[in-house]
Amino acid sequence: MPHPMSALVWLRSITWIGFRGDLVAGLTLAAYLLPAALGDASLANLPPEAGLYACLFSGMVFWLFCSSRHTAVSVTSAISLLIGSSLGELAGHDPSRFAALASATALMVGLIGCLAWIARAGSIVNFIPESVMTGFKCGVALFLASTQLPKLLGFPGSHGSFWENSAHGIRHLGETNPTSLLLGSAALGLLLLGKRILKNKPVALGVVVLGIVVSTVLPLESRGVKLLGAIPQGLPRLALPAIRAEVLNDLLPLAIACFLLGAVETAAIGRMFAAKHRLRFDPNQEFLALAAANLAAGFGRGLPVSGGMSQSLVNEGAGARTPLSGAVAAASLLVVVLFFSGLLRALPQPVLAAIILVAVTGLFQADALRRLWHSSRPEFLIAMAALLGVLGSGLLRGVLIGSVLSLVLLLRQASRPHVAFLGRIPGTRRFSDAARHPENEPVPGVLIARPEASLIYFNVDHVRDAITDQLAAAMVPVRLVVLDLSATPRVDLQSAHVLAGLADELTAAGIPIRITEARSAVRDVLRAEGLEDRIGGIDRHRTGADAVESRGP
Repeated sequence: MPHPMSALVWLRSITWIGFRGDLVAGLTLAAYLLPAALGDASLANLPPEAGLYACLFSGMVFWLFCSSRHTAVSVTSAISLLIGSSLGELAGHDPSRFAALASATALMVGLIGCLAWIARAGSIVNFIPESVMTGFKCGVALFLASTQLPKLLGFPGSHGSFWENSAHGIRHLGETNPTSLLLGSAALGLLLLGKRILKNKPVALGVVVLGIVVSTVLPLESRGVKLLGAIPQGLPRLALPAIRAEVLNDLLPLAIACFLLGAVETAAIGRMFAAKHRLRFDPNQEFLALAAANLAAGFGRGLPVSGGMSQSLVNEGAGARTPLSGAVAAASLLVVVLFFSGLLRALPQPVLAAIILVAVTGLFQADALRRLWHSSRPEFLIAMAALLGVLGSGLLRGVLIGSVLSLVLLLRQASRPHVAFLGRIPGTRRFSDAARHPENEPVPGVLIARPEASLIYFNVDHVRDAITDQLAAAMVPVRLVVLDLSATPRVDLQSAHVLAGLADELTAAGIPIRITEARSAVRDVLRAEGLEDRIGGIDRHRTGADAVESRGP
């Protein structure tokens, strides 16, 4: 039985009006993908045809499996930079080996996506929080600017970190080529103007065409302006990359990082459109589509791909109704590769650098950083750690630094859950957090504690210490401790053992302890630890008010 979101289902519902919308959207999308493919291949230190092949072959299969009707698959700046900055040493500065390693990485990303789909691991995208992605994208934008500005100015760039690239650029400013600067600045101005007044229109394609015309009419090469160079015409031979099997282990961390980045970006795009158009979105189905797209890109001598935010917005804005628009875009790129790739040879490099710079201006999310600063300082620090990690240690280490720091802070927060000490709500038999509601009435001689989290081996000591500290600070001698477990969905064996030890300590001090409102799974663990006999029963019907009212004189 076909998946309810697969092509076999939605193809049956296409009407002529819908097909016409997909046709127009696909042609518009292709006009955006062409310059993006050339630019992102440059970022990955690959020949321009690698970007074309990646978009072409991935686009041919992505539409068959994806659950989002508007997501467009593409090469992306973040993943391309990750490839370009990670494979240089492994490739030994051999261009053909570099291309083979990039294709092998795409195949590995596809295999990881297949495993994630089989395991139905859609929730894996939540392991890279938005704060890490924000910092990562801002760092990518700055790093990219440091690599493209020398091309815009017409002198050779560096191949180091952001700081090394920036120092190199400052030292060589005197070598700026006036013709390159003029051409690149003109392209930059046209792109920014078009982005403002011709939103969702293929302005970048127009700039590419204009750049090729100018290069054909004027002797730019004699003035020191570098051109894109020859692009092979026709399709490559589909084959496995020619690399040794032992190299795959070295590529695994890079492939995992590319998959996580691609999965997070693709899922975010799909959820955005699903909420906007009131459609279903299945992240596991999107894993299958992403896996198929990367396998196709790898066999077609491309590089890893994912859903592209700007391309997807263009696709939707141009009137796409179904994923068929992606197939139309792939068919359009096929025509270019078969018949018109030779025309791209005359594209000036400063124009391509301008296209790349404008394409990633959206990556630097200053508003998102400002929002994190005002709403959550820990999240802001995570974003800055990812940003600085990218700038100082490279893209792969940057995202790992941010993710690890995020997990450390998450574990720290989980290890120190809030313990509410309750007071009686005036005029009732109910209790709530006295710190949040100072009007609550304390019960003389009774300490009522409510841990607001599962009790796990790494946080139970904090809960026990919070209770004993409160006992020590009590102004009136405590004659009864009530442990309200209504907000504790789970207790592990070690936590049950610690609670049993606390019960023994309190009983030895002449202070009985009562456990109330424990869930069935929690009661089972506590009984297995022998707590029921030590505290006089664990009754699912006993409330905090019952425990307080049944205390002795």
